[in-house]
Amino acid sequence: MSDTEVQKEIIRVSISEAAKLFGVSTQTIRRAIKDKELTYVVVGGRYKLNFEALVRWSQVKTTVKNKTEKQGIGQYVEKWKIRNTLYSPSAKLIKKKFTKPEDTPTTETL
Repeated sequence: MSDTEVQKEIIRVSISEAAKLFGVSTQTIRRAIKDKELTYVVVGGRYKLNFEALVRWSQVKTTVKNKTEKQGIGQYVEKWKIRNTLYSPSAKLIKKKFTKPEDTPTTETL
């Protein structure tokens, strides 16, 4: 792998973890799997779902998106915002660290 390639770590969660994170029932997750809206792998006899795919799915489905914002991880997003500039990433430091335009981080990589 070259320096410009970044190996992405895949995060997988169980059906029950996905339901808790997104504020929906396990049946909703199972239904999405059955309808081939979500893909999975079986690890140790348990379904494991790709977290990134779950996020995309949750943003496409209006009902799931609303539940995520009210009952799932979305309810905590406002609390995660960094208000103290001492701990916020400096735009100057980010520009120095990433010299090429294609290396500049996006919100997905930060």
